Amino acid sequence: MIKKIAILTSGGDAPGMNSAVKSVVNASLEKGLKPYVVYEGFLGLTNGNFKEVEKKDVKFFSTLGGTSIYSARYPEFKEEKTRKKAIAKMQEQGIDALVAIGGDGSYMGAAKLTKMGIKTIGLPGTIDNDIASTDYTIGFHTALNTIVSALDKTRDTSESHMRANVVEVMGRNCGDLAIHAAIATGAEVLSVPERKLTEKEISTKVKQAREEGNRSIIIIVTENMYDIDSLAKKIESFSKVETRALSLRHIQRGGSPVAEDRTLATIMGAFAVERLMAGENGVAVNIKDNKLSTKDILEVVKMKRQSNDELLRHYDLSK
Repeated sequence: MIKKIAILTSGGDAPGMNSAVKSVVNASLEKGLKPYVVYEGFLGLTNGNFKEVEKKDVKFFSTLGGTSIYSARYPEFKEEKTRKKAIAKMQEQGIDALVAIGGDGSYMGAAKLTKMGIKTIGLPGTIDNDIASTDYTIGFHTALNTIVSALDKTRDTSESHMRANVVEVMGRNCGDLAIHAAIATGAEVLSVPERKLTEKEISTKVKQAREEGNRSIIIIVTENMYDIDSLAKKIESFSKVETRALSLRHIQRGGSPVAEDRTLATIMGAFAVERLMAGENGVAVNIKDNKLSTKDILEVVKMKRQSNDELLRHYDLSK
C-alpha cells in the first residue's frame, strides 16, 4: 500500500511541469498520501534531496515557467549501483512510489527503477512532442506559442528590410514544433526530419518565393539538421536574397505555461495518482483523442510516432 509518493522532473525543462507537480501533490494529499518533491531529478533522488510538501507550498506553481524543483542531466543513473543508492535513499525516507515527469530519458530511468521493485509512473513533460503514445506532451503548446510570437516579430523586420530568415527551432527528431509553427505563421519554406530538404532545394524555394513577390521569406528548420549560418550564406549566394540566420534556442523552454499546458498537466497529474493507487506500475500517462490512458513505459519508449504526412499537407495548403 502506498503511503508516501515522490515527484521529480528530469531532462529538459518544459512549461507546465510545475502544474503537474502541483497536481500530483494535491491529488496525493486528497487521498491521504504524503507527497515529497525531489530536487534536481534523478541526481536528487540518488542524493536523497527530498522535501515533504503541503498544498500551500505549491499553490502558485501553475503560473511559473521551467521547473521549480529543478532538473539535471545525470547519465550515471544508467548504472545499477547508482540506482541502488537512489532506492536506498527512498527507503530511508519510506517513499513507496515515484512520479517521473520528463521525456524518453526520464521514462527509461523510471522503467529501470520499476524492474528493481519501485512503483513508478511517467508523465510526458517535453516541449518536443516526441512521445508517440500521447497526442500532446506537457510544454508543447507553450513552446509553440513562443516560437510563433518570435516568428511574427521576425516577419515584421524581414518585411521592412526585404530579407529572408532561416529560423531554427527545437524538436530533436520530431518536426511537430516546426510544422505547427509553419502552419500558424505561413512560413514560405519548411524543412523537418520527416521531410528534409537539401540546401539547394531550400535555396530554390527562396528564389521562387522572391520571384512570386514575397518581400519577407521565413525558412523554418528543425534543430541539428543544418549549420544555419552556412545555410543562410548559401541561400543568399544562390537566390540573391539577403538572408539572416536565427536560432531560438532555449527561450523556447521558458515562460509561464499557456492554459493548454496547465490544464493538460493538471489532469495528467491527478490521473497518475489515481492509477498508482489502483495498483498500476511501470506505466506512462497518455492522452489520445481527449481520453486519458496508461501504457507500459518501455513500450512507450520503443514506439515510433505516426506519420506527419497529413500535417505536412495542411502546411502545403497554408502558404
